[in-house]
Amino acid sequence: MLKKIGVLFLIGLIGYSCATVPLSGRRQLSIVGNSEILPLSYDQYSQVKSESKIVTNTPDGQKVVNVGKRIAAAVEQYLKETNYGSITEGFSWEFNLIESDQVNAWCMPGGKVAFYTGILPICQNETGIAVVMGHEVAHAIANHARERMSQGMVANGLLGGVQVAMGENPSLTQTIFLQAIGYGGQVGMLKFSRDQELEADQLGLIFMSIAGYDPRQAPAFWERMNANAGGAAPPEFLSTHPGPTRRIERLQEQMPDAMVYYEKNKR
Repeated sequence: MLKKIGVLFLIGLIGYSCATVPLSGRRQLSIVGNSEILPLSYDQYSQVKSESKIVTNTPDGQKVVNVGKRIAAAVEQYLKETNYGSITEGFSWEFNLIESDQVNAWCMPGGKVAFYTGILPICQNETGIAVVMGHEVAHAIANHARERMSQGMVANGLLGGVQVAMGENPSLTQTIFLQAIGYGGQVGMLKFSRDQELEADQLGLIFMSIAGYDPRQAPAFWERMNANAGGAAPPEFLSTHPGPTRRIERLQEQMPDAMVYYEKNKR
């Protein structure tokens, strides 16, 4: 009987603790609030910066900063106009270029973005940076890390919130957080799930368009990314990232909607 009550309570909690992702409309589990996850994120981002060579004060670094600020401002305005303004409550946008050969970029909860210099040749130009920036900002706006942390806490029976979980089992809670943000043993980020990656593609395409960047450059970027892999990427079913063909096809399907935003905001 008690087990049945516990299951019903868990079902009720999950049903109550849901949020909606802007644009995609997907419902997601959300038992962790920004007030709980953002301080953890900001501390982790500070640690990454302390362990990395930041080159933000270079021409390339400033380009990353400027694109980031432009997209963040456009997205925040869009969210306010569509009654999603509370999503960025507590956010503290920050954009840094890190010297590394890794072909990567990521965004921690709260808008803490990092680009690696290794991805810039594939970006090629400001619009290419905007493709990646829109995608990474989308992960933050869609609260993908918060969703993953919520799932991890439910799976481990930690239902009393982050502070309670930290008191009960700080090591496990920290591990769940690091897994949620995709933080690996080295300075770098693992991948989100394939569904979250595709959702970030969808939102990112719109976000770069709202900021006035041509979304038609997004498929071209992913073609360059695929070519850079040189056939070394694993099959899609072995990877959390969607296969390049599927990714590009989805972007092309979403292009008409993105172009509507671009035509309104292009500069």
